[in-house]
Amino acid sequence: VQLQASGGGLVQAGDSLRLSCAASGRTFSHYNMGWFRQAPGKAREFVAAITWTGGSTGVSTNYAVSVKGRFTISTNNAKNTVYLQMNSLKPEDTAVYYCGIDLEVSNWYDLAGAYDYWGQGTQVTVSS
Repeated sequence: VQLQASGGGLVQAGDSLRLSCAASGRTFSHYNMGWFRQAPGKAREFVAAITWTGGSTGVSTNYAVSVKGRFTISTNNAKNTVYLQMNSLKPEDTAVYYCGIDLEVSNWYDLAGAYDYWGQGTQVTVSS
């Protein structure tokens, strides 16, 4: 499995960015996909995840409290791509953003250790 993240950049506070994560080697629609971020000197932290539930809707979305209402995770299954739409960006959102895939579809979507493969990361810098 290979994940390729893109879309980061330098923006001002209040601006928007959309990150993309293209997967190859697996069709991710029946797995958990997550976005995490890591600021300098800090641990990798959960941002958002889209999890496979197997129910009628198929998926569920989950967000960290710090981004809920501002960020939206979504997928395009035809393109095998997961997105993170980030609105109303704040300086504290500055970090390297990583996408990951959890092939075991665990309940621990907010733990980095649950993910089996990671993309290379894309830098997001928000100036005040």
